[in-house]
Amino acid sequence: MPMSECAELVHIAVIGDCPVFRHGISQLIGTAPDIHLVAAVPSIESADGSLRGAEVVLMDLQQSAPRLAATVTKLRRKGHAVLVVSSSPQLDAVQVIQAGASGYLSRQVGGEELLAAIRAVGAGDGYVSAPASHLVGRSPRFTDREQEILCLLANGSKDHEIAAALGISKHTVQSHLDRIGEKTGSRRRPDLTRIAIENGLTS
Repeated sequence: MPMSECAELVHIAVIGDCPVFRHGISQLIGTAPDIHLVAAVPSIESADGSLRGAEVVLMDLQQSAPRLAATVTKLRRKGHAVLVVSSSPQLDAVQVIQAGASGYLSRQVGGEELLAAIRAVGAGDGYVSAPASHLVGRSPRFTDREQEILCLLANGSKDHEIAAALGISKHTVQSHLDRIGEKTGSRRRPDLTRIAIENGLTS
């Protein structure tokens, strides 16, 4: 999808324990005029203050799923949106999304998809690559209100229409959608519609 001329610059930091990965990602980001690399470091411990100013942190660490989830939580508390890259979707996709990661990518994705994921997360949306999306799609537990919102969204209702139907504000609807996005790894309406259908939430 072509970027708008007025698209905001996404500031990103890369945490990766493989030097080849950090170098390759840094070179790839250098080809995107709308993405600015703030720092590339081998670990969160070595980052010090170098992550300051990064809205997005892209992370590829050889850690167990619980440790990855703990690192995601730490970065989220510092105000960063987190995009995780991993070769083991079966092990950690669900845990890192539940820990608050905005996106999850298989290491097999191409450069264009990785840049698209960075842009999506930088814009406040979620992104989950295809190899892991079905795992994330099965995992969430939605509240009654979230189920109502997903049902209306899947039936084509816009945010203000959902608000009117449920007797709540548009802002409240968007807050619920943000939480749904955190659970599912995506805030995009097509993805949420698919998830609603898969979970039997359509009428």
